Amino acid sequence: MKVSKLADHLDITVDTVRYYTRVGFLSPQKNSQNGYKEYGERDIKKLSFIISARQLGFSVNDIRDILEKANHGDAACPLVRDLLETRLRETEKNFQQMLLLRERMKSALADWESKPDQAPSGHMICHLIEEFDG
Repeated sequence: MKVSKLADHLDITVDTVRYYTRVGFLSPQKNSQNGYKEYGERDIKKLSFIISARQLGFSVNDIRDILEKANHGDAACPLVRDLLETRLRETEKNFQQMLLLRERMKSALADWESKPDQAPSGHMICHLIEEFDG
């Protein structure tokens, strides 16, 4: 299967397929007649796995570690659980930080609503930001 057909089959971009090929996750065979890379059933399954893992928040390095474990015949499930717990903690932390940022933004907009516009001077670029203590 050519790269474009694989991308269409999995509803992803050709660039995505090429990226995962470049990082070594996929191993297409080169067609001796035309030089095109041909992806097989194993590549389709592996790429489907990669897409699912990415949708769960696993990084490329996480996926590399999972594939390496599986390639050695070891159960990757304990690693997958540990990694997902780590990703969940990171996501929760980022979520809380985004909630705080959202509140600062709301506070800034409310504060700036009544303040006039001012041209920059030698000591100030934008007084709204520089005077905000949120």
